[in-house]
Amino acid sequence: MTNIQLSDEDRAFIEERVRTGPYKDVNDVVHAGLQALQRDEATLKQLIQEGDDDIAAGRFYEFGEDDNLTDFIIARSKARKAL
Repeated sequence: MTNIQLSDEDRAFIEERVRTGPYKDVNDVVHAGLQALQRDEATLKQLIQEGDDDIAAGRFYEFGEDDNLTDFIIARSKARKAL
């Protein structure tokens, strides 16, 4: 097993979770953290793939220096709210 070095803040966070949360021990907290990291990475990979798919399908916008991105975003937001 690898020796893991924790900062005092990390150690305190884990101890607090064991003391007040649903975790029975340090291993449960670390396991939950690793599961969250795996979910986050899977979600990120999915979003990257969706972005790549959109680009491949031509579903994107290009902006130049003279374009106002803020106005575009606000207009898109208003259009979505109207749906």
